[in-house]
Amino acid sequence: MEFIIISGLSGAGKSRAASIMEDMGFFCVDNLPAPLIPKFAELGMGGNGEYDRVALVTDVRGGTNFDGLFQALDGLKAMKCGYRIVFMEASDPVIIRRYKETRRMHPLAGTSRTLDEAVRQERTVLAPVRQRAEYIIDTSNLSTAKLRGEVLRLFGDGAAAPAMSVSVISFGFKYGLPLEADLVFDVRFLPNPYYVEELRPLTGEDQSVRDYVMQGGTCAQFLDKLYDMMDFLLPNYINEGKNQLVVAVGCTGGKHRSVTVARALCAHLTARAEYGIKIEHRDIDKDNKRK
Repeated sequence: MEFIIISGLSGAGKSRAASIMEDMGFFCVDNLPAPLIPKFAELGMGGNGEYDRVALVTDVRGGTNFDGLFQALDGLKAMKCGYRIVFMEASDPVIIRRYKETRRMHPLAGTSRTLDEAVRQERTVLAPVRQRAEYIIDTSNLSTAKLRGEVLRLFGDGAAAPAMSVSVISFGFKYGLPLEADLVFDVRFLPNPYYVEELRPLTGEDQSVRDYVMQGGTCAQFLDKLYDMMDFLLPNYINEGKNQLVVAVGCTGGKHRSVTVARALCAHLTARAEYGIKIEHRDIDKDNKRK
């Protein structure tokens, strides 16, 4: 069982690190009370593998005395449950700037403490935790993408994790837009196989339908432009820390043209090892079900 304790300064990126680890397959719990940590480990060690990789976030929200945490960690050691502590920090000016930008209240701030005093007090309170940490990550100059890279370096399983997961969805406009879509492309300008009797019952999974949609060169020209756009956008999304993208391709019924283009886009992106690609034809069978 892999047991990770994430602690550190408020505003240093603990929740962001936990989100990254959750994407890596860790079961993450934010602000679990320290006395429950050994109980949780016991549950994981006696389970069926559901909790093999766990990351817990603990900080000053649970109180300013970390004796309970250290007792819990001693309990893990007695159970022979190995653990590692990750301490997240940043410089005082960076922490203060982040709090001012978000307009959130620091957990140690109040009527009797300024934000600057609260940050300094928290650093003092957390010093014993920092001393026991196996890893210290300073996020003062780390973008989200660089933080993700650092977490992957420390806790990746050795496999090359995709820099971005891309879901390509074909759909029919008459059934509504996919609510989860980040990008939507309308391909209703392409030749429509619906009006060809022998092609109507088929789908974009069939070669004859794809050949019809591709005729005349318009679709090929569109795909070239679409590939260029995606090749430009995806690395820039990754640089900004985005690790999931949903691309929706729509035609009237979601059966012919959108399926053809979605398949082509998926094939283009699959050739790039840095992306994890999934494809879904949301409405491909809906016309048949309505009959």
